[in-house]
Amino acid sequence: MAGSRLPRQLFLQGVAAVFMFAFASLYMQIPGLYGPDGILPARRTLRPQGKGRWPQLWETPTLLWETPLLGLDTAQGLELLSLLGTLLALGALLLHQLRHLLVYLLLWAAYLSAYQVGQVFLYFQWDSLLLETGFLALLVAALRLPPRHKQAQGRLAGVPPHEDLPFWLVRWLLFRLMFASGVVKLTSRCPAWWGLTALTYHFETQCLPTPASWFAHHLPVWLHKLGVVATFLIEIAVPPLFFAPVRRLRLAAFYSQVLLQVLIIVTGNYNFFNLLTLVLTTALLDDAHLAAASGNSRRKKTPTSWPKALLALLLELAVYGLLACGVVHCFGLEVDWKQRTVHSKTTFTFHQFSQWLKMVTLPTMWLGAASLAWELLTALWRWTQVRGWLQKFCAAVQLSIFGTATVALFTISLVPYSYMEPSTHGRLWTGAHRLFGTVEHLQLAHSYGLFRRMTGLGGRPEVVLEGSYDGHHWKQEIEFMYKPGNVSRAPPIVVPHQPRLDWQMWFAALGPHTHSPWFTSLVLRLLQGKEPVIRLIQNHAPRYPFHKQPPTYVRAQRYKYWFSKPGEQGRWWRRQWVEEFFPSVSLGDPTLDTLLRQFGLQDKSPPRARSSSSTLAQALRWMRKQLSALEAPALLWGLLGTVGAIRVMQALLGPQSSPRAKEEKHRPAPPEDSVAASKQASPAPDVSSGSQTPRRKK
Repeated sequence: MAGSRLPRQLFLQGVAAVFMFAFASLYMQIPGLYGPDGILPARRTLRPQGKGRWPQLWETPTLLWETPLLGLDTAQGLELLSLLGTLLALGALLLHQLRHLLVYLLLWAAYLSAYQVGQVFLYFQWDSLLLETGFLALLVAALRLPPRHKQAQGRLAGVPPHEDLPFWLVRWLLFRLMFASGVVKLTSRCPAWWGLTALTYHFETQCLPTPASWFAHHLPVWLHKLGVVATFLIEIAVPPLFFAPVRRLRLAAFYSQVLLQVLIIVTGNYNFFNLLTLVLTTALLDDAHLAAASGNSRRKKTPTSWPKALLALLLELAVYGLLACGVVHCFGLEVDWKQRTVHSKTTFTFHQFSQWLKMVTLPTMWLGAASLAWELLTALWRWTQVRGWLQKFCAAVQLSIFGTATVALFTISLVPYSYMEPSTHGRLWTGAHRLFGTVEHLQLAHSYGLFRRMTGLGGRPEVVLEGSYDGHHWKQEIEFMYKPGNVSRAPPIVVPHQPRLDWQMWFAALGPHTHSPWFTSLVLRLLQGKEPVIRLIQNHAPRYPFHKQPPTYVRAQRYKYWFSKPGEQGRWWRRQWVEEFFPSVSLGDPTLDTLLRQFGLQDKSPPRARSSSSTLAQALRWMRKQLSALEAPALLWGLLGTVGAIRVMQALLGPQSSPRAKEEKHRPAPPEDSVAASKQASPAPDVSSGSQTPRRKK
């Protein structure tokens, strides 16, 4: 990694931004999801088992165990953590001084605390991805030393020998995420992925489409198939280039990943997931590229010897040619010039792919190990260049700590990574399994595999709730703010907010209601007319058809939805009734009571009364009252706008050049001896095509 200080700062800012969105989004939904009158009250998940304080904290690592000491219940403690997390993340995003180890430790601990009580509404892959990324940010932030720290003999100020080790783990995480996401699409045997028709269904059947999804859905089928081929190329074939020795190959891999994530953001509401993936791609960048992209590169490029440049160019051409030939061969690409289309089909079988996966899974682990070994050797070589016994001793201690942590986290990650290939998983070193089992509950590593199967091939299933006062005349349908319902309403844009109830409604529609026990609790809260739950469905009371009086009866129907066809004015959707999803029930109904007992959702003891004397509890209630009128996307966009406005003001009011820069500008050139010593202490060069930019010396 040819200089990664700027990418590391960009990574830390990006992680802070994602934490800010995640905490703020969760905060707006806590009363309806986890409050005493919520769907799944959080207080049920934290019940002391008679163990000691520290064993209990290790088994269920959450700071919410300590909320009674503050006079708060579990849901209020969750609100406090979300607010503090939002403010801390906002501060880290704006202030360089707050991008500190302690701040990212608090952000990670706060989100892990919420995850422990979040139940099904926080069991998404991007929640686990955020926790894993947040822990890596903790290690990366630990490298930030005080500005005045200097090392001897021309070493870079504040740059320890191990500076690139934790940041390498970010690159490895990005590889695991993308490679596994591509592989599971084929190991699932989903006919849509194997037939290259997945995108003909995806835009219509994804959880929360955007208006652009409608237009993407009506693109030609051959273009959809070509999009699936490009997805396989970017997710399976390109990720090994993350570790390529040629810099331009890594940059090509970076831009391909960015293109994929941007297209997903435009055509789907996937909350902060794609933003977080974009943050991970910063591990593919270097200082020289970012400086050139921002126009701040003032250093002359060092010429590269022509044999090395020629070798890099030949390697690039070989890789691009291999990728092109592989895609044409594996997917039978043929250009039809008459019809102006591209024909494609899968030319390999599931057995052939399984054998290939069995053959490459272990080598990809060795690829990661070899790349990590190179980083360790580079760090060791940098350590040998440190002058002064005290500085060398301190650098050795730091290198030992961060080197051990990096190797340990890499070893732990091999276990969930190998889940995609069972035979390789079984042959993995038993020590890795034991180490992973010890820290699994801390969410330090996770298995990934997004969009494993394409759902809704015969139409998008959707659950529609209905209410009635007499059980015969069913009033207006209960329409949600974000998920499809009214066929005339355009799909909304809610990114980076994740409406977690709407997402679970999408999963519930894929099977019977008994597979989603929380749905029975939702029906109960609607019959009781609980305002926090109603606000999850409609934030503005007049839009909820039963805002004056709760319904006496509630039922749910399953429909199938399709995008409207071009030319249908005033309609975005078409729908057809399929079957009853949940029977008509009322309060005290034996069916409802039986389901509540079966799923353990009945309150065995009433919630404790809130302590009105607690100043902190009163402050939280006041804050909730002030923000309750806002819709969550508006709050998140407001935070984003605030960050943008502050950044613009900082750019306009900030100094054009620092006094130190002016001093260095007028400083006379150093003698040749000092230049030679500085070159001797510089890091090992990166094998790259074109020219290289040396590290900045201070």
